[in-house]
Amino acid sequence: MEENKFDLNSFIGFVLIGAILLYMLYQNQPDVVVEGPAETEAAAQIDAQENNLVTNNEPIPTSAQETGASWAESYQELQNRLGSFAYSATLPSAKEATTVLENNLLALTISNKGGYIISAELKTQTQYQGETVYLIKDGNSALSLNFAAQNRLLSTQDLYFEPTLINNSEGNMLSMKLKTSDTDFIEFQYRLPADSYMLDFAVRTNGLEAVIDFDKEIILDWSLTGYRQAKSISYENRYTRLTYEFDNGNEHDKLGPVGDDDAVEENVGWFNFRQHFFSSMLLTDTPFKEVRFMSQDLVKDETIDTVYTKRYGAKMLLEPKIAGLNYDMNLYFGPTDYAIFKKYDRQLDEAMPLGWGIFGMINKYVIIPVFGILSQWFPAGIAIILLTIFFKLLLSPVQYKQYVSQAKLKVLKPEMDEIKKKFEGNQMKIQQETMKLQNVAGASPLKGCLPALLQIPVFYALFTFFPTAFGLRQKSFLWADDLSSYDVVMELPINVPFYGDHVSLFPILASIAIFVYMMMSTGQQMQQQQQPGMPNMKFLMYLSPLFMLVFFNNYASGLSLYYFTSNLITIGIMLVIKKFIIDEDKIHAQIQVTKKKPKKQNRFQKKMSEMMEQAEAQKNAQKK
Repeated sequence: MEENKFDLNSFIGFVLIGAILLYMLYQNQPDVVVEGPAETEAAAQIDAQENNLVTNNEPIPTSAQETGASWAESYQELQNRLGSFAYSATLPSAKEATTVLENNLLALTISNKGGYIISAELKTQTQYQGETVYLIKDGNSALSLNFAAQNRLLSTQDLYFEPTLINNSEGNMLSMKLKTSDTDFIEFQYRLPADSYMLDFAVRTNGLEAVIDFDKEIILDWSLTGYRQAKSISYENRYTRLTYEFDNGNEHDKLGPVGDDDAVEENVGWFNFRQHFFSSMLLTDTPFKEVRFMSQDLVKDETIDTVYTKRYGAKMLLEPKIAGLNYDMNLYFGPTDYAIFKKYDRQLDEAMPLGWGIFGMINKYVIIPVFGILSQWFPAGIAIILLTIFFKLLLSPVQYKQYVSQAKLKVLKPEMDEIKKKFEGNQMKIQQETMKLQNVAGASPLKGCLPALLQIPVFYALFTFFPTAFGLRQKSFLWADDLSSYDVVMELPINVPFYGDHVSLFPILASIAIFVYMMMSTGQQMQQQQQPGMPNMKFLMYLSPLFMLVFFNNYASGLSLYYFTSNLITIGIMLVIKKFIIDEDKIHAQIQVTKKKPKKQNRFQKKMSEMMEQAEAQKNAQKK
């Protein structure tokens, strides 16, 4: 039986890939955190701690019949509480009423009380149970302007606005005015264009210099509790986090994906309350001087069915101009979709977890465009397979060099065995002579390892692409009904730690393909006697498929489909190269010719040889 050497190339490649996978899963692993919906006691305590402005949440009396007192007494009470803003409670709009702004994509409901959006419906999107996606509903969001006026601390959330709706060809425009007189007011203005998820939003004041104390802090406060939209709440929550742009558009950052987190940033241009595949964003033309961000994880136990994922908060410090407040902003309620974000030319793609550095560049300029073209012509599952083939062809020259290097090392094995016999017991000399032989033949293990390292950026970029690809959401393929979530072929009676309460087939197929590939590439080397001090390669061969089987059971089935297809193609390429392309006899003959030619060492090789010779000389001197 032929004896084979330890494959350093494959070992280094597998260790690096395994380390990257472990790091990515560690970074995205959900923790056990604060329980509940936004209305829990813990959430209420956070509100109490963060709110510097204390308001009275009692209903504003609008008539003597409602309060059981005379009109004069009611109005006097309002003046004591609200000062000049008591005027708004005397208007016909001072009642619980709403106005709807909508287009083909979005339906927004704005309340007279507070003048803010109390419902945001994505008309063309459905969640995992088939119901329409609502980003705002049933009191999960509030937006208010908090300020000092006539020795009072007030919040617009408690006051009534007067609506004026204007419909025209450019879209629907709604003006919500909180008045102290017919000409003096705070205005929230909304304009929703046709066929857009983004609307114009403005905050202005007019003629209130004698009412509002503009020398004190004015805070625009927005809070939102994210609803669960996906089948796997743990997977959805892993990609649900608050992201933002600051430092006048030069920097982007995010709060932690697990646990509770907060931050204070200056010159903020936009922020995103991201809910995995959906986003609620606020953008401003005039950067906010300072914003305090808060994120609270509401998923205590991912095995328990729950309604909410995270609770977000942003307190924006507004700076008045000479004539008061004048902020032109935008609100976005829609998909977390790279193609849509790019249309707005505001670096909104930074709100998506596409990877940093070269990984993000590969996603933005290669993977997303190619997949976008393929998905226009083919179903999502077929597009994934074609995308896999595309990258295999793109990396085929690199992989071919890797296979040739492995073939050369296999051909050189008899000569390396002779070196071991000749210098038996002198490990330093064996390494030195082996390096010389490999260098002359052009078969260094490091040359075979380099192609594997070049594939890692693509590997990581794809790992970040599939969980965030909106184009895979609710797209079916074979037995998977949603490629953006896990596929289910069997429900389990219990929840297995780290594995889940179901069996997914695509991870099983991907694990089998990985195991076959590793058997083909390193199986023969593992059959030989384990060398002292070397890691157990047989254990590593089983670890990688097991890793895929367990941890990918709850990941997007599209990602497992990619790895299954990729390894299947790799196995086929290896068989073709081995049977029809690489001629080991020819390679052996070329090596013998090359060995006869004088080969000049480069500086690194020369330095390594000198170091090994010096080490050998020192060892011999010690023996004497």
